[in-house]
Amino acid sequence: MVDRITEIAILRVENGELVERWSSLVNPGRSIPPNIQSLVGISDEMVADAPAFAELADGVRALFADCIFVAHNARFDYGFIKNEFSRIGEAFDAPVLCTVKLSRALFPQHHRHGLDALIERHGLVCTARHRALGDTEALYQFAGLIAGQFGRDVLDPAIVKAMRAPSRPAGLPEGVLEGVPEGPGVYLFYGENALPIYIGKSVSLRSRVMSHFSSDHRSGKEAKLTQQVRRVEWLPTAGELGALLLEARLVKEQKPTENRRLRETDAVFGLRYDPTRKRGPVLVREPLNGADPAAWEAVYGAFRTKKEADNALREFAILYKLCPRRIGIEPWSDGACLAHQMKRCAGVCAGKEGQAAHDERLLKVLESLRLRRWPWSGPVAIREYHAETGRSAVHVVDQWCLLGSVEDEAELGCLLEALPARRFELDTYRILQRWLETPTGRGAVTPL
Repeated sequence: MVDRITEIAILRVENGELVERWSSLVNPGRSIPPNIQSLVGISDEMVADAPAFAELADGVRALFADCIFVAHNARFDYGFIKNEFSRIGEAFDAPVLCTVKLSRALFPQHHRHGLDALIERHGLVCTARHRALGDTEALYQFAGLIAGQFGRDVLDPAIVKAMRAPSRPAGLPEGVLEGVPEGPGVYLFYGENALPIYIGKSVSLRSRVMSHFSSDHRSGKEAKLTQQVRRVEWLPTAGELGALLLEARLVKEQKPTENRRLRETDAVFGLRYDPTRKRGPVLVREPLNGADPAAWEAVYGAFRTKKEADNALREFAILYKLCPRRIGIEPWSDGACLAHQMKRCAGVCAGKEGQAAHDERLLKVLESLRLRRWPWSGPVAIREYHAETGRSAVHVVDQWCLLGSVEDEAELGCLLEALPARRFELDTYRILQRWLETPTGRGAVTPL
């Protein structure tokens, strides 16, 4: 496919509310044909300084995360997005709902279901026809109109008809996928054995599980996974944070073969600065997982492998003329190191720089690796509530360690009476850090 995107508009809707409106011109990397310029009103000059799709890809993926891809003649739009991701070497897949098919299902008495027909028939307002945001706004109005006009008994079957139908593996009993609920939670795919082969999470369980079984796979990898599925289980949660934490715990406990991201992290370590060491490296490994972060004042970074730590230190050594021997990325021996001979080390190994001066510089650059300091003086409660399911949860956290999760305030009192010891886990730290950086996360915190 040689055609390219020149403009994207996305309206993200959650629980019936418009939460984000975004649009951007896109530099297609080629000249726009004259007939397209005439139709949509976008010229080569307009996109000359616009970002390429590769620059927008992360933001586009985030806007589509855990959502249904809704578009008019959706196969056309979805194909363009999928091909743009393919060009940059990335996969993209989402459940797709076509509003042409939806209109046909809800208004079978009409013969025309193009966007112009919908605008005229339903009195939709389109401020810029054939422009991405104008057309998308019209579709959003159409969605609101049918939501108010039809009950769930009519609307839900029509939506099923308008969505890309999932392909059910031969070994998966009929009706299993239809039973997956909406709302946040964790899902587990099982094969022939008792342990799951894959564990995932989503803020919309049904949409995410259905997307796995979509017939539109970029490669055979996901198709191969879903063909192994013989049983599907799900564990609803009160929100996204609960789903993230539960997924991380279950992956570590059950070790599904197809999960690569949430790996076992027992070997995670940081680097402790030990100024008492006069010979040999002044940075020594400090095991992190399962330990209490309260004693980590002189500990920097979190690494899964020696190679990962060495790469970070090697970059610092080159940029700030640190001695590879003193920081531990080369074996210790007497005399000037090779880096000093190449004028890449300031010479602490050759007596040309004092150890205090070298280590002062080292500690300054190591600050960039330090785990984020806990913003509160003690433990906090993070509350979640899902209005549609009525589920609630309270997560008690201290020093980035999850101390426990309960469903209500009564259980919270019992948990607080006997708080367990803090046990650090890198994945939990990263989940909490990202969550607390969001407005939703910050607003849900109560110090205890």
